[in-house]
Amino acid sequence: MSSTTHRMRRIAGVLIAGALIAGVSACAAGDGGSAAPESIGPEGVDDGSTLTLWTRAPLEKQANLLVDAYNETHENQVELTVVPNDDYVAKVGAAAGSNGLPDLFAADIVYVPNWVEQGLFQDITTNIDGFDFKDEINPGHLSAGTLDDKEYVLPFVLDLSMMFWNKELFAEAGLDPEVGPANLEEFAEAAKAIQALNKPDTYGTATGLNCGGCLVFTWFPSVWADGEEVLSDDGTESLLASDTAKDIYSTWKDLWDSGAVLPSSQDEAGPTWTAGFTEGKVGLMFYPATLLSSTPFDAGVAGIPGPEGGASTFVGGDGIGISKDSEKAAQAWNFLNWMMSEDAQVGVLAKNKDVVSRADLSNNEYSDQDPRLVTINEVAANGDTPVAINFQQAFNAPNSPWLTLVRNAVLGDGASVDADNDEITAVLSQ
Repeated sequence: MSSTTHRMRRIAGVLIAGALIAGVSACAAGDGGSAAPESIGPEGVDDGSTLTLWTRAPLEKQANLLVDAYNETHENQVELTVVPNDDYVAKVGAAAGSNGLPDLFAADIVYVPNWVEQGLFQDITTNIDGFDFKDEINPGHLSAGTLDDKEYVLPFVLDLSMMFWNKELFAEAGLDPEVGPANLEEFAEAAKAIQALNKPDTYGTATGLNCGGCLVFTWFPSVWADGEEVLSDDGTESLLASDTAKDIYSTWKDLWDSGAVLPSSQDEAGPTWTAGFTEGKVGLMFYPATLLSSTPFDAGVAGIPGPEGGASTFVGGDGIGISKDSEKAAQAWNFLNWMMSEDAQVGVLAKNKDVVSRADLSNNEYSDQDPRLVTINEVAANGDTPVAINFQQAFNAPNSPWLTLVRNAVLGDGASVDADNDEITAVLSQ
């Protein structure tokens, strides 16, 4: 399993490689925005100012909860804009080029290094270092938002990939509803057992076979669970043709060929990739932890296993910072400072069954009421956040070489994994 030190070393190497990126044209790389809020005080300013905040649609629920709670308890008022996920990168890029970014904006963790490198966030090092709980903040998000020992981003909402199973369907299939599969072989056996129930419109498992981001989020952890890596330390080489990775692809190919995978998974590009499970029509799947509170039936939760066992997760979600264009840094910091407080982390996020971004608050009154939250928090410590300057092009983009690799391996004959992996490396190393 990757250690925090390993992750931070890899991210540092990626950022050094940042000179290779073609960024937002109007922003000087690494200039950190206009003025670092070094003298705004540890709590910032709450003077009734109006602040603007942008986030992407997948985190709308959590963003609304946080903004509403802040607005109810502060003179400052935050105006939230939720942007469709597919439009977010372009919107941020256009706004950055015209000096029109909001006061605060969130960023998918895989984009954070790029946007820090491009100087889209203000330097908040002094304020972050002033937290007496700094060492308890999720290290993956802090590391992704650090450049040249300066810190620009805090965790906004953590989104972890976990293995969920429908306890009712497990029981019907003669499986223990209280114990999840310990490895990928057991995962496949459980999916086939549920498929064998022959219930109308019910399938063993589901995924997004036309969604690179979905597959990154849910399949990378199976590699980490077996103690291996998906990328080189500097983020320029793909390691996704290893024996472990090939075992993962062959397991999913067998599931697909056996008919145990929801058929619409073949063309699923992301918007509805979790719907089958949420509707009770899928037995088990790798699924976002942020959906725990909206899953309408009793579901078991565990980390994502590898071929040999273990458990890991993709520590995803968004970071958030003060934009280079904000003239209200002190007021914006007031929101960020509150966001990291126990009132927000426990009183808002944990209460809603979301993961907190402070390890010292992972055990709280709400996690005590739901052991699944304890499990999620524990697995988060064994997760990882892969970062590469060309991550979007290599993995998340439509027709990415990663997507080609998976589709060839699962829907095809699997003979081109090595060549397809080389194509991922070619993009990463540009």
